[in-house]
Amino acid sequence: MRSLPLPLAVTVRVLPVVVLAVSGWALSSETPDPAPAPPPVGASGQQPQNTPAAPDPTVSASAAAKTYTVAPAPCSGLSEKTISSLVPGAKPAGKEIPSTDKSLRRTCSWHALKGYDYRWLDVSFEVMGSDAQARQSYEERTARKSGGGAVPGLGDTAYSVVDLTTEDKQETREGMVLARASNALVVVTYNGSDFETKKAPGTDEINRGAIKAAKDAVAALGDGRKS
Repeated sequence: MRSLPLPLAVTVRVLPVVVLAVSGWALSSETPDPAPAPPPVGASGQQPQNTPAAPDPTVSASAAAKTYTVAPAPCSGLSEKTISSLVPGAKPAGKEIPSTDKSLRRTCSWHALKGYDYRWLDVSFEVMGSDAQARQSYEERTARKSGGGAVPGLGDTAYSVVDLTTEDKQETREGMVLARASNALVVVTYNGSDFETKKAPGTDEINRGAIKAAKDAVAALGDGRKS
């Protein structure tokens, strides 16, 4: 076999190495796929999380459940026994006083003159938007009527006060009881006079009578309870 000239023989031997080298460079020089971008991070450097939105305080307040939604029928709030004992001679049906909004405030009145003794009884129901509103109204009213005292065991809180007035030598003694139960207020006014002696009934009689009527009225608040 005839041997190749030296330069050509070197070229033949080197050529496969060059081809392999070029192929390896081509593979290594291909542009790699870009790495996936990291998720955005928050200011603290931590990945954000799906946190629920803060509740709207206005919506929360309006959606708050109320114990009482309407004022009950006031003239049926007291038992006939209570009416006959406090206002002798009065018709048990009473008379409802006109109101601008019966769903929020209703009042019934009983009065009668038996012999020379006169008695007058008013019972009002007031339903407010929340317990806080009723509490504030209660505190403001009791602050204006000094000289009274707490009535334990009546509603969430209750207060009674008795005043004596004299006009043309005629005495009239009036008792007031204000009771709060949740978002409702009960206001009882009870007074009396003796037109023969021109004297007023005793403080204890009027105070006890007003509290008795208030107990009936607070129990009647259940008729305005949310169903």
